[in-house]
Amino acid sequence: MSALTVSQDPDQNWDDLVRYWEEMEWPEGSKVEIIEGIITVSPAPAFRHNVIAARIQRRLYSVVPGDWEIFQTLAVAVPSGLGMLIPDLVVAPVPDHPEAESHIPAALAELVVEVTSKSNARHDRVSKPAAYASAGIPLCLLVDCWAPGGPTVTLYGEPKGEVYRVLAAVKFGDPLHLPEPFGITIDTGEFPVD
Repeated sequence: MSALTVSQDPDQNWDDLVRYWEEMEWPEGSKVEIIEGIITVSPAPAFRHNVIAARIQRRLYSVVPGDWEIFQTLAVAVPSGLGMLIPDLVVAPVPDHPEAESHIPAALAELVVEVTSKSNARHDRVSKPAAYASAGIPLCLLVDCWAPGGPTVTLYGEPKGEVYRVLAAVKFGDPLHLPEPFGITIDTGEFPVD
């Protein structure tokens, strides 16, 4: 199954777009995001996808401060890029007074993790990292299960404009080190490949 885009008025402002995203009844179990101003509905992630996210999450729990959390389905708002993105994992301090129930401002995130889905790999590889970089999220981890030449893991950092610098890139099976404030090594050999 592939991603579906939902047509809406191109002249809608950010607040109207978010209101539509929040109030519309979407297919149960689907992942609904606003990517580059377009509402995108994707099927629920596959089992392998979820296993990879869970293994990364398990490693992160050992190092995140007590006032931070690891969220699996929390949207990150990037109004400047017309994005309401739902990474597979978001690591962020828990806000004392959340601005909204449905999302957090991207500026709060310390790390986002995207595991590519076959249906929207282009968004996971290009559109979403550009939005995260523009919002100044310090680290973005892309687990690309569908990369040409075999699965890879890329760590992006040092955002400038809509561009990240590649801090590390490995094939599945090789270790990848996350810098401080995490300071851990992810064993990508634990990721399922089939």
